[in-house]
Amino acid sequence: MFDEKKLISELKFKAIRSSGAGGQHVNKVSSKIEITFYLEDTLVFNPTQKERLQTKLHTRLTKENALILQCGESRSQHKNKQIAIQRFLQLIKEALVVPKKRKPTKVPRAVKIKRLKSKRSNSEKKANRKKPKID
Repeated sequence: MFDEKKLISELKFKAIRSSGAGGQHVNKVSSKIEITFYLEDTLVFNPTQKERLQTKLHTRLTKENALILQCGESRSQHKNKQIAIQRFLQLIKEALVVPKKRKPTKVPRAVKIKRLKSKRSNSEKKANRKKPKID
């Protein structure tokens, strides 16, 4: 499908400080990882794959067609980097999946008969609720 190692080599990593409470550790250690991937500059994908990624990930791309992912789950920068790479690869794989074309099928005869039978029984049930006509 595509070369993961080559793709990972095209990523730009940036370590930033995690937000939120945490005291001294958060204030002095840059453990959060930010991945930037420029879709137009990549050499891993062919033009059709780039187009598919563009359409599938259009809500996540910036104006410069850059995909930015952040991970600050762990206190370890190394672990955050692994998690971010894993998420990135999963996102790319899901976006590149070509959906199967739907084959229209005919509604089976048994299903039609069953539906008509249930309609008939419902109408009889409701007809039996009415008061009988006395002439």
